[in-house]
Amino acid sequence: MVGDPAGPRPGPVYELSLRPPDRAVLERLNGLGFNIGHVTPEAASIFATASEYEYLISQGYAVTLESVQPSPPDFSGVAARGLGVYHSYATLTSELQAYAAAYPGITRRISLGQSVQGRHLWALLITDNPLVDEEEPEFKYVSTMHGDEPVGTEMCLYFINHLLTNYGVDADITDLVNETAIWIVPLMNPDGLELGSRFNANGYDLNRSFPDYPADYSFNIWNGAPNLDGLQPEVLHLMTWSLAHSFVLSANFHTGAVVANYPYDADPPIPSYTPAPTPDHALFRDLAAAYASNNAPMFANNLPPFVNGTVNGNDWYIVQGGMQDWMYRYLGNAEITVELSTPKKPAQSLLPTYWNNNRASMLAYLEWVHRGVRGVATDLDTGDPVYPAITVSGNSQPVFPDADMGDYYRLLRPGTYDLHFDAVGYDPLTVQGVVVTTGAATQVDVQMTRATNLQGAGPAACVVLAALLAIWGAAISRRDKPSTR
Repeated sequence: MVGDPAGPRPGPVYELSLRPPDRAVLERLNGLGFNIGHVTPEAASIFATASEYEYLISQGYAVTLESVQPSPPDFSGVAARGLGVYHSYATLTSELQAYAAAYPGITRRISLGQSVQGRHLWALLITDNPLVDEEEPEFKYVSTMHGDEPVGTEMCLYFINHLLTNYGVDADITDLVNETAIWIVPLMNPDGLELGSRFNANGYDLNRSFPDYPADYSFNIWNGAPNLDGLQPEVLHLMTWSLAHSFVLSANFHTGAVVANYPYDADPPIPSYTPAPTPDHALFRDLAAAYASNNAPMFANNLPPFVNGTVNGNDWYIVQGGMQDWMYRYLGNAEITVELSTPKKPAQSLLPTYWNNNRASMLAYLEWVHRGVRGVATDLDTGDPVYPAITVSGNSQPVFPDADMGDYYRLLRPGTYDLHFDAVGYDPLTVQGVVVTTGAATQVDVQMTRATNLQGAGPAACVVLAALLAIWGAAISRRDKPSTR
């Protein structure tokens, strides 16, 4: 009777609390297509249309009305510049433009595309050569997929300011900027922010709107192009941009709890409130711990099912169509979801405190992009880049090299590994006994030999080569160009 957790849910939308948050009830409501926000030991939040609200009441569910959306925030009097204040779309745009103008040697501001209502999804690149594609890992922070959760937007601005003002002053930050392509998208849902709504202007929850592949959750870029039909523009922009940039590590910011949540958020047929481990389960626990252990309030959060401020998403509650699972499954981009505060929009005066809590975490998490194994895959005869799927013995999740440079990055915990390289039209290659430490990534460059026939090209040969090249070609054709807007 409801339909899809993603939406659409044209307003008004009622934010409800279900007390107590009975797991069996939530499973039933999730199956009916209700949009479940967060689950705590005390309550679960549900976002419902008028008819959905009436249904819950008629069925005797113990729901309490908390708020009605949209509820546009008052941006009057908001300063055009500054930290520690909530930004509107207009003041955020001004802020990013000012940073790009003040630091042209290490920044580049672009638009990923426009929202439903024509607002830009701004991204700021921070690196030492922002107009040159270098052999370095790409990293991203994305915030405010839900327009009523703006704390992450402000943490991103603090982080931008911290990197830029300490470049050339702090040796560690200078090295990070010099050796990493750091992308920051402070506001993925600008319409939702302006409307005061969790949803975009079409009434969709963006973090329930990424493609799901229930028939085959091993689907990735090597299997073909993702299903783009009916995607919301904000989701499509993030997907095509991420496809073009071969991100290694990322995180997206929300509010409603204080925890670092790691994949899988959903992995049918594993039921909700049960851990759903990825092939990189131990790695993801380390990544989440790297963030949480540097944030004292987060690390102290041990309310079940949280452990030292971390949780497997499916063990918390199911999120189908979430961004972090799609990024990992389809692109091999390791991503976690960070919940920054229990109130969705705490008092503005508390923003400096939240920044103090998250500054070390944001840096520690970013530094992980330089661990594991890195290298370049090239053709033995020509030296041209080759684009293999790269796997590790005992781990089915591949990663993929950059489309322009052929450089790859595989996050790994300390240990000894066998790496496998499979590329269409090339003989498969295995490098054994690769030692990974807690320090900088181990360099493993490979040269691949062209196969005499496709039968010798390994498992990847079953992929239609033309389709694979079309995917890369589409991504490359959308390479971002500097924006003057």
